Amino acid sequence: MGNVSHAHSESVVRAAIAAERRELADVFDDLPAAKWDEPSLCADWRVREVVAHMSLGFRYSIPRVAKEIVKARGSLNRMTDRCARKDAAEFSTSELTAFLRDNATHPWKPPVGGIVAALGHDVVHGLDITVPIGVDRAVPEDRLRILLDAVDPKSFKFFGAQLDGVQLRADDLDWTFGSGSPVTGAAQDLLLLTFGRKLPKGRIHGPEADRFTLT
Repeated sequence: MGNVSHAHSESVVRAAIAAERRELADVFDDLPAAKWDEPSLCADWRVREVVAHMSLGFRYSIPRVAKEIVKARGSLNRMTDRCARKDAAEFSTSELTAFLRDNATHPWKPPVGGIVAALGHDVVHGLDITVPIGVDRAVPEDRLRILLDAVDPKSFKFFGAQLDGVQLRADDLDWTFGSGSPVTGAAQDLLLLTFGRKLPKGRIHGPEADRFTLT
């Protein structure tokens, strides 16, 4: 994710983040208990681990994060995995949801990417949950536009996205990215591909769609 573009002021992005967190909290509040234990698009995490992870930045101080990284032998991925599993087991689903809603205006942002990356964190993890468990939620276009405008190949390696040789082509709004064989689908599904996710069968189309489809 890049920095805030001229077209999307920081106040606009912060308002989008707050709205996204509140709306996702409403979605999570309505989930049947069994859905919390279904797999997400995040490898090896159920819905409850993803929701726990979404509020980690609000609940852990910088010194605590540093301590947890040391415990995880310097691995950020190992640290976030361990904390998500521990917190998912410790807190009830209503507590996990409340952490998100109560921190709708929290200024947290990831170490890289600034405030736009904070919006991306919320939107993408929300989709990590809603897409595989069949919740038909459309991310509002204004939030998607902020993220689509900021798609940056420099971030692909970090997220494990391999989009060489394809052009992402949204079929629900005017957006394309890259060049090559067309991969078409809803803009929010294509956004997930830029974050290294694979999608359930039938959500995207094109000769190379199988590359990005869950088996």
